[in-house]
Amino acid sequence: MKLYNKTGLLLLGSLLLNLGCSKQAETVTPESDNFLSVYEQINSADIKRHMQILASDEFEGRSPTSKGEQLTLDYLSTELLALGLQPGNGDSFLQAVDLVEITAAPDMTLHIGENQFTYKQDMVVSTKREKTSVELKDSELVFVGFGVNAPEYGWNDYEGIDVKGKTVVILVNDPGFEMPQSGKFQGTTMTYYGRWTYKYEEASRQGAAAAIIVHETVPASYGWSVVANSWSGPQYSLVSKDGNASRVAVEGWLTTEAAQKVFADAGLNFAEQKQLALAGPHHQTLALKASVTINSSLKKSTSYNVLATLPGVTHPQEHIIYSAHWDHLGKDSSKDGDQIYNGAHDNATGVAANLALAKAYSALSVKPQRSVSFLFVTAEEQGLLGSKYYAEHPIIPLKDTVANINMDALSVLGRTKDVAVVGMGKSELENYLAKAAMRQNRILVQESRPEAGIYFRSDHFSFAQQGVPALYAKGGDEPIDEATAKYRKRTNVIVTGCYHQVCDQFRDNWDLSGIVEDGQLLFEVGYMLANSEDWPKWSPTSEFQRKQ
Repeated sequence: MKLYNKTGLLLLGSLLLNLGCSKQAETVTPESDNFLSVYEQINSADIKRHMQILASDEFEGRSPTSKGEQLTLDYLSTELLALGLQPGNGDSFLQAVDLVEITAAPDMTLHIGENQFTYKQDMVVSTKREKTSVELKDSELVFVGFGVNAPEYGWNDYEGIDVKGKTVVILVNDPGFEMPQSGKFQGTTMTYYGRWTYKYEEASRQGAAAAIIVHETVPASYGWSVVANSWSGPQYSLVSKDGNASRVAVEGWLTTEAAQKVFADAGLNFAEQKQLALAGPHHQTLALKASVTINSSLKKSTSYNVLATLPGVTHPQEHIIYSAHWDHLGKDSSKDGDQIYNGAHDNATGVAANLALAKAYSALSVKPQRSVSFLFVTAEEQGLLGSKYYAEHPIIPLKDTVANINMDALSVLGRTKDVAVVGMGKSELENYLAKAAMRQNRILVQESRPEAGIYFRSDHFSFAQQGVPALYAKGGDEPIDEATAKYRKRTNVIVTGCYHQVCDQFRDNWDLSGIVEDGQLLFEVGYMLANSEDWPKWSPTSEFQRKQ
């Protein structure tokens, strides 16, 4: 049964359930029967059921604005309504997100000097501008090191050079990664200056015509196939008033091998130039010109975030928001064989856990003092667009949003003795997490690869940018026992190799007990906050602070 029409308005009518929002005086703590009975109800059977359905071929990889989205919205709406949760957006579970889909024709060639680079093999370029054709013609090339302008670190790769109308070539990550003992930036922990999103934003602010990042697997933390798959085909942006004219006209990536050819043609050595960029702010003209024509088809469409709420009994205006992105990469009809990017790990795991937590909260005999909301966002894979839109157009005012707890690509590797905190040390939310972890005899540790910049790569970041304390944590790397260790060794090879690949499919032999335990952990964090008057703060050293 569909629960909404084409405009996204729910046809709820008499289906809306009375949640009983009268005040309840009973004291609620994580030691009460109210909490403990529900804590144990979070289970692998529910999580498995959700994952199998969401990651099935029928859902076609859950691409925004596709048949897969329609099926996903139907499924989420049906499940949330059955739990007795209230629509989060007036009388609707849905928040419309206006997107522009830009699909670049693959028959393009990037010319740099005497070299011709092939799409997906040597390079991937695209445009965010809402135009059917964008031409870069004889644009001067400038190497700008890491493309960073960071006054607080005394670093500006653009100082002393005018790149207006030029093509900037940029290294991936930030200067601290390969020289962790240098004291630069935050060592191996990536700052936002290392993210590709920042590099294109800064190049746009500098007036460049194009920005091309040199891909290197280790500092990027993913291989070239991830870039080729993620950056080709339909690409989405939020609809903007200026048609994204304020962005660089062309943005993209070069393989390391292609970059080496470019630097050699300019009479330079790529490795030597990289060392100069690591030593300090650096730029170098390359005495070459770049040209490419990007012909694109444009399609404006509307996708949807999904929001459901369990109203609080004494402070209903104050919310804890759990989030997970429902989308993945969809279907590539040009591929031979399997064409569906099912997205079982990324992120049917997070969606399933969010639904399991929604079920747990709805089963509480004594409802929380504050409201608890469950947000499922679209277009995460296209640059956190759904959460970005929500954070910039919040249904729940940000000043009333106590915290965000995000779930993305939860571990299918079984239970662990540790909890990996992504972006460890950023906020007081970790105090609540540490307390909840004690029940499971687990300890908090820093994420295993802080150099990958994961804190900037999932939907909690959209909340953090707006000043809302945001937590992203999941199972760590230390298995609970030897049997789990052996299982992890076998399974991790598959999980890692299937990131953003068609082989990210649900497997019946996956051990989901780690997701259950992490779900229980995050349930307790939210439960403590929902029955508290505390407003967690960012740490003094964090780059984020509340705006309201």
